[in-house]
Amino acid sequence: MTDRTPTPATAPAAAAAAAVLDLEDLRSTLASIIDVDTDEVTDTADFKEDLDVDSLLALEILVALERKYQVRMEQSNLQEVRSLKATYDLLSEKLGAA
Repeated sequence: MTDRTPTPATAPAAAAAAAVLDLEDLRSTLASIIDVDTDEVTDTADFKEDLDVDSLLALEILVALERKYQVRMEQSNLQEVRSLKATYDLLSEKLGAA
């Protein structure tokens, strides 16, 4: 049996694999956090107005995105996470800067 513990050489590759951004995967992730069907998370649906996301749930979204995509979100990003498209754009920017 082989040891599958990541070595320093393979650990960055594993981290990079976790940071792949896919719009439909993001839609599914957000729908799961918000507890709605994926078809309700349209590209332009406003999380606060259309999907009843309050500030606590918005914070939960940020924490989940930090963990999933291994990026650092700031409290100021709460205002930017208003729709799927805005969230995708924010993550694209953060992943591109990483």
